[in-house]
This record gives sequence, structure tokens and C-alpha cells, in this order.
Amino acid sequence: MTDIDKIIDLDQQIAELKAQQQTLIASYKKAGAGKYQGKRGVLTISVAERKTLDMKAVRSKLSPQFITAHTKLQEVISARITKS
Repeated sequence: MTDIDKIIDLDQQIAELKAQQQTLIASYKKAGAGKYQGKRGVLTISVAERKTLDMKAVRSKLSPQFITAHTKLQEVISARITKS
């Protein structure tokens, strides 16, 4: 087994564990906000409102020059796993 195969195996295990975790958390979210005590820690469920900005609408009102002048460029290094 190569290191790449190990990475792919770990990715699969993480996905399965994440799905199990989200299923368990969903039941507490249904129960509502609060702190839920376990033997090894606390799960806190919070409810909040979030405002979002419609960037498509904003871009339609701004000139291409304004957008270009206020756009930041940064290097991003990423890894992608493609399973066969």
C-alpha cells in the first residue's frame, strides 16, 4: 500500500465518521439550543441569525474597474483526492 492509498483510506474513514457525527448532532439540533453534557465533554447547540451579502447584486452595481482595484490576489495551495 502506498502513502497515496493510505491517504485515500483515511479520507474514506473520515467521511464515514463525519457522517455518523452529523447524524448524532442532528438529533440534538432538533432538541434545540443548549448545552448537552457527556462524560468527556459538552456539546453546545446555538441558534443565531446571519446576514449575508448578495455578491451577484453588488457586482452588478459596481464597475469592472472598481472590482479590479479592490480584488486581492493570493496564492492557494490545495490537494484533491480523486478515487478510482
